[in-house]
Amino acid sequence: MTYQLDTTGLKRALRGTEQPQPGRTTATPHFGALPLGDPTGGADAIRWREQVDGAQLYPRVVIDRDVSIEMSDGITLRATVIRPANRFGQTVLTPYPAIVNINPYNRAAIDFLDQTLHAPVLGKALHSASRSIDAKGTALEGLTTLTQTLAGGVFDVFGINRNLVRSGYVQIIVDVRGTGASHGKWQILGAREQQDSVEIIDWVTAQDWCDGAVGLAGWSYSAINSLQAADKQPKGLKAVFAVEGCDDIVRDIYITGGMPSAFIPAWLSVVNLLKWVPNPACVVRDLVRGDTLRWARDRVKSPATEIGSLLWGFLTARDDRIFDDPYFDERDPKVDRIEVPTFTVGAWHDLFGRSATGVYERLDMEPGRKQMVVGDGYHFDVGSGYGGQFAPPRLDVLERAWFDRWLKNQRNGVEYYGPVTMLQQGGAWTSGPSFPRAGVRTHRLYLVDESSATADHAVHDGSLSLTPNADVSSLHIHPDVRGLRSRDMSQVTAGATIALGNSYSRDARYQEGGALSFTSAPVTESTPISGAMNLRLNVATTAHEAIWAVTVNDVAPDGTSTVLTNGALSSSNRALDKSMSTYSDDGHLLRAHHFLSRKRKLPVPADEPVRIDVDLVPTDAVLEPGHRLRVDVYAASFPRYLTVVPDLIKARGRRQRLVLDPEHPSYLTFLGGDGID
Repeated sequence: MTYQLDTTGLKRALRGTEQPQPGRTTATPHFGALPLGDPTGGADAIRWREQVDGAQLYPRVVIDRDVSIEMSDGITLRATVIRPANRFGQTVLTPYPAIVNINPYNRAAIDFLDQTLHAPVLGKALHSASRSIDAKGTALEGLTTLTQTLAGGVFDVFGINRNLVRSGYVQIIVDVRGTGASHGKWQILGAREQQDSVEIIDWVTAQDWCDGAVGLAGWSYSAINSLQAADKQPKGLKAVFAVEGCDDIVRDIYITGGMPSAFIPAWLSVVNLLKWVPNPACVVRDLVRGDTLRWARDRVKSPATEIGSLLWGFLTARDDRIFDDPYFDERDPKVDRIEVPTFTVGAWHDLFGRSATGVYERLDMEPGRKQMVVGDGYHFDVGSGYGGQFAPPRLDVLERAWFDRWLKNQRNGVEYYGPVTMLQQGGAWTSGPSFPRAGVRTHRLYLVDESSATADHAVHDGSLSLTPNADVSSLHIHPDVRGLRSRDMSQVTAGATIALGNSYSRDARYQEGGALSFTSAPVTESTPISGAMNLRLNVATTAHEAIWAVTVNDVAPDGTSTVLTNGALSSSNRALDKSMSTYSDDGHLLRAHHFLSRKRKLPVPADEPVRIDVDLVPTDAVLEPGHRLRVDVYAASFPRYLTVVPDLIKARGRRQRLVLDPEHPSYLTFLGGDGID
């Protein structure tokens, strides 16, 4: 789906005729340079940054780390409230808009992060190093990409944002029930937890320090529950700023293509460990009040939430969370129900890669009230490079501008930024009216066995062609563990392994040693690729299950093969939900939506070809002259995609093959520019 920017609001703003929101103070008209088409934000963004980095309305903050919020079912949640203060440290009594962050990572950890980053000497040194150290082009490039995340502002969105509070806001950080110091059982984004979010907003708006306007902000988990809360349309909620949230937990990370991710057990273990750590800020008072006993009793009731069921499901496939089940339907945000202005930030290789664009597409509101920024990175390095010469503003700058506009009605022009700002893989940051970008059309390239003379290192060097294979041929492929050193590995580790070198982020040739590789002729002009894409494969296996992992790559003239997007599917999960799939105007399948349910699994006949559609993460890229497009097909990609034990048994001793048959061709369908022909 394509969304275009409605410029009528922009014209009204130029004329100064836009009306203030009811019940809010009249704002200063916006007369700055409107940065439509400029990813940096232009003159407006300079002012946004100056507002964040300059002198604030108040010099200090007061932090209360021992706040209790009673839920309707009697469970007590624990929170930190940060309010502006004068130079004597006295709390300002003026009510202000409130920004709420709700996450499961224990406020004790957030306090440690805050105290470290604001330590008199250490904090300044860390920020300075994050901004100044740049090892691009060296073996340490990946490490500095991670460290530059600090300078990108995401930790202000995630944790305590003192600058934001000092500018005239109140911030509330809440431990999710069953985590941190909060009581109850952790539900992992379940219905009761979602109800908690609504009740937290109601509690906040009732406090005398809140002026009645609330914004939700967060990174990852707290971005997801921000979207969940917004779809309930609570009174008082005015805007959302969500960094790397998700709208389809199943297909993004839990069971992509029907296969569990190694990330989930690792992540669950971390959160379950953190929930047992008492918060030093309130441990003594909790002992005196008897809260420690109630907290410990709740932890004993659920000492390792979901770990046992996850293990049981992996061993037996008898747990609903191994399939697309109502368990997940309850947890996916209903994005099309959100009515408040929403700013979403993502990355092409994030854990939630599909949601980077999916959330924006599903928001049922005009561009400007919804904004999207997508970088070429992972989960942990979001914001790295932001604030640079040709890049978007820092995330803390965008967050402040967003909330100033929609919570304080300041006419700062942020609604005219973007609305679709993307780091084009292989290119530069761009800002425009739509995704997919304008000027692309549907293309189809067939996988053929004719050598491209570019991938001798692969199991098979084939080509991408405008016509199908002339004869029937079978290409055999075996599973291996080369995925341990690949961009797949960096994606499943949330980007941590990019510190180990380019083969984990920028060069797939090591992993391609286990691939069937198909490469196009070089393009002769800059050729954009933008939007969803689908890979149709005609495959067979000697067993009764098969695992298929694929990547689509940009191949440079020097042979460097950079993954642009990826996907996977087990053969038994090939059933297609056509009502949820996306097709081009001329009827070509662009985005496959598989049922991934227990009931819709299909039998896999031994040594008989079946057709599968591998849904690939939507992306935006450009092939420069001399570059080629490549499709790599693998029999597995461990540990990005795991296989449950019953499916492993079905697949034991398998020999997989890709059958190139002119009657049942294998082909890539995508949106791109004319240069690909």
